Amino acid sequence: MKLNASACDLQLANVWKIASTLGSRTHRTVIVRLTDTDGVAAIGEAAPSVLYGENVEGVLKCLHQLDAARLTFADVPHSMNFLETVPGLPVAAKCAVNLALLDGAAKRAGQPLHDFLGLGFRENQHVTSFSIGIDTPTVIRKKVLDAAPYPILKLKVGDARDRENFSALRAAAPAKPVRVDANEGWQTKEAALRMLEWLAATDKHIQFVEQPLPRDASDADLIWLKARSPLPLFADESCHTIKDIPRCAAGFHGVNVKLVKTGGVSMAYETLAAARKAGLKTMIGCMIETSVLISAAAHLAELADHLDLDGNLLLAADPFVGVSSEKGVLSFTGATEKHGLRVGPRLKDLNLPTR
Repeated sequence: MKLNASACDLQLANVWKIASTLGSRTHRTVIVRLTDTDGVAAIGEAAPSVLYGENVEGVLKCLHQLDAARLTFADVPHSMNFLETVPGLPVAAKCAVNLALLDGAAKRAGQPLHDFLGLGFRENQHVTSFSIGIDTPTVIRKKVLDAAPYPILKLKVGDARDRENFSALRAAAPAKPVRVDANEGWQTKEAALRMLEWLAATDKHIQFVEQPLPRDASDADLIWLKARSPLPLFADESCHTIKDIPRCAAGFHGVNVKLVKTGGVSMAYETLAAARKAGLKTMIGCMIETSVLISAAAHLAELADHLDLDGNLLLAADPFVGVSSEKGVLSFTGATEKHGLRVGPRLKDLNLPTR
């Protein structure tokens, strides 16, 4: 097996800001390519997050030192067991390799990944929300108007202007379903409850609120807030893998599962299944990502009650073609590839990763 990896610089359509980060109009991700001796070429992506102490340089260093001879498309679980033994391997790097392994395995089987996993994919059934980052009320209103084709919005909050920004959203989209994402921005359970009560009293079209408290909030505070919240609460930063499901079941109504937190599709599948078994609602989310990671997550759509797979829609230009999201509806009908992740380069001369 040969492993190639390189950084991919991305431009965003708008400045992107959430409660826990500064605003930016650029983003970097890592693209991985695995090729076996039979010539099967597979692709993966790592979207390292500063929230979890990861960066592009650290991911690349670990990937370049990885013994690719220990990886095989023929036995993905065995390959993942090997990755678990690699000291200090960032979760984002594990995610990229897992995607590439499954892409190659499904290609060898002549199947799209969702069929390879035994899930299937119903066309015209899966709808993603479109995210509106923190900004001024004037810019929020413009962003909401620009997002008119998307049937569900997600508003990022955790800023001094939360109420003004929500009002600006409603001025532009009076009755559209909205998800509110605090990204740990409300520091105490009392402050969170005040905002939750205000939102519920102000608006009847809010579906749920994500991560109202910091990830290190006590179990007692999470349980206290869940018992009093007038709106459903979803864990994001508090939910990484299957091991977090018992705590999330006590303190939240649902979980937001992201491949960059789980370390790829394999653990995301297990985490989603465990969450459903525990009675939690499920959502599949994303970071700022290309269509490689977004498409990989879309193959798990049958395990989700909600989808927030819009990271590629926030880019000025996506270098890959995979799942599409016209009017928010996910579809693989326009994908250039038939098997695996069903992702290919947007341009034929795209400079693919080299080690």
